[in-house]
Amino acid sequence: MGSGTVEQVGSLKKANPGKATILALGKAFPHQLVMQEFLVDGYFRNTNCDDPDLKEKLARLCKTTTVKTRYVVMSEEILRKYPELVIEGQPTVKQRLDICNKAVTQMAIDASKACIKKWGRSVSEITHLVYVSSSEARLPGGDLYLAKGLGLSPETHRVQLYFMGCSGGVAGLRVAKDIAENNPESRVLLATSETTIIGFKPPSADRPYDLVGVALFGDGAGAMIIGSDPIPSTERPLFELHTAIQNFLPDTEKTIDGRLTEEGISFKLARELPQIIEDHIEAFCDKLIRNVGFSDEDYNKIFWAVHPGGPAILNRMEKRLDLLPEKLNASRRALADYGNASSNTIVYVLEYMLEESSKTKRQDQGDGEWGLILAFGPGITFEGILARNLTV
Repeated sequence: MGSGTVEQVGSLKKANPGKATILALGKAFPHQLVMQEFLVDGYFRNTNCDDPDLKEKLARLCKTTTVKTRYVVMSEEILRKYPELVIEGQPTVKQRLDICNKAVTQMAIDASKACIKKWGRSVSEITHLVYVSSSEARLPGGDLYLAKGLGLSPETHRVQLYFMGCSGGVAGLRVAKDIAENNPESRVLLATSETTIIGFKPPSADRPYDLVGVALFGDGAGAMIIGSDPIPSTERPLFELHTAIQNFLPDTEKTIDGRLTEEGISFKLARELPQIIEDHIEAFCDKLIRNVGFSDEDYNKIFWAVHPGGPAILNRMEKRLDLLPEKLNASRRALADYGNASSNTIVYVLEYMLEESSKTKRQDQGDGEWGLILAFGPGITFEGILARNLTV
C-alpha cells in the first residue's frame, strides 16, 4: 500500500505564493482486518441470522462492490460485551456512541501522529484543527478530545464538521484551504475518523440498504497538514489547492437519507444516486477546470482523485467523461483495499495518486500536473477542488 512519502515522489515543483498546499498525509486503522471473501459467513454468524435469501444477496453484493479488504472496529469481543447490538429493535444508541466516540478519537490521534511525523515539524506549530466525522455525537466534540490527545496548544483554533458523510473529507479540505490562505504562516491539521459501528445492525428484508453498507463500508482515519508558503528547508508540498467549490442539487435531500435513531444511524439510499451524479458531474467539473484554461477535451490530461462512493459511481463517471481506465486507478485501489471509509477515503486516494504519479513516466510533462479532487455526499452535495500535483 502506498505511503505517499516525499521520498517516493522525487523532485517537487514550487507552490504559488499564498496558495494553500497539502504538506503531508497520514492514515490509521483499527486492528480488525476483514477479507471480503470471508465477510458473509462471519456477519451472519455474528448476528445470529440464518436467512438463506439474505445471505445469498449479501454474497452477490460483496462481489459487485469490488472491495477486497477492509478494517473495522467491530469485533467478537465487542459483541460479547454488547450482545444487544444484534437484537432487532433494541435501543442501543448509548452503547454505540460509547464505543464510537472512543474509537474515532484513537484512530484520529494515530492518523494525525503519522501525518505530523511525515510533515517533520513540531506538533506545537499546528495553529488550527479541522475535525470531520459522521460516527460520533457528544459535547464537547471529538475535536477537543483529539486536540488533548495530541497535546495541541489550548490556543489552537478548532472547527468540527459532523454528519457530512462521504463528502466530509473534501469539505474539510476546502475549509482548511480557506483557513490557511487567510491566516499567513498558519498550519492546519485536518483529521477525519469514521466507524461503521454507529450503523451496525442485523440483516433484515425490510432494510435492503443495510446489506449494501455491510458489503461496502469500512473504518479508519485520515489526516493532512495544510498550509501556504511552504518553508523550503523543512516542508515539501505535495498538492497545491487552487480553487474549491461546493454545489448542492435542489430537491435531492431524500436521495441519501440518514437519521440518528435509538438503534443508531439508519440510512436509505435511492437507486438513482449514480445516475444523478452522472447527470451533473460534467457541468460541475467544467466550473473548476476552466479556471486554468482546460475544457472537456482535456479530461484525460488531468488527474482524477475521486472519492469512491461505490463502483457504479466510478463507472458512470468514467463513461460520461470518456476517461481512460487508468484515470480512476487510485480511486479503485482505495475502494478495493479499504472499502468506502466515508470522509477518510480521499486521503487514501491521494496517497495512491502520489504513488502512481511517481511511477509514471510521461512524454508530455504537462499531463497529470493539474487535476480534480472530488467527493459526493448527502444533499446531494458535490465537493470539488482544482489542484496541482507538485510532485510530477
